[in-house]
Amino acid sequence: MSAGPLANGTTVKKQLVAHLLEHSVRHGDFTLKSGRRSAYFLDSKQTACDPDGVLLMAEAALAVIPDDATAIGGITVGADPVSYGIAAVAATRGRRLSSFTIRKEAKDHGMGGRVAGALQAGDRVVVTEDTTSRGVTLADAIEVVRSVGAEVVLVLALVDRGGTAAGYAEAAGVPFVALTTAPDLGFPYDKDVAE
Repeated sequence: MSAGPLANGTTVKKQLVAHLLEHSVRHGDFTLKSGRRSAYFLDSKQTACDPDGVLLMAEAALAVIPDDATAIGGITVGADPVSYGIAAVAATRGRRLSSFTIRKEAKDHGMGGRVAGALQAGDRVVVTEDTTSRGVTLADAIEVVRSVGAEVVLVLALVDRGGTAAGYAEAAGVPFVALTTAPDLGFPYDKDVAE
């Protein structure tokens, strides 16, 4: 599978960017989680949860996910629609990727722990996120996946807003791929914005 041209001549990435701009980007005056002000707000779940967005996201992701990957997931809630959507589309194409969620805190009942879903020791894992600003959540997910005896083979973000997540992945010895970036959407990376 490739992220090449579609029937109408545009690439998957161009269509994914167009979908994000139409459905996920809002202009105005916003206070971000970091406390910083921004002229735009990015709710990429509006793309990751939309049927057309899921197909575009999965097409782009499956073109870069290693063939030997066996599982996909990350920290709830951001990773959930990304990993579940990609795994479901992959299954329709004969490719098996188990999906899982990492809780923000360990559950104190049942089986306990932070992982819910089909993550097994020995899995080759793609850690996902919808929008990454700094990369801290992705770094946490890498640690949790490794703690259950699985190997992280790729860190994948639907959107890299911050421009620093690749550094966290590199420090963990894992490749990083952003399907789209803030500059793709017409904005500077957060790291490039003067405080």
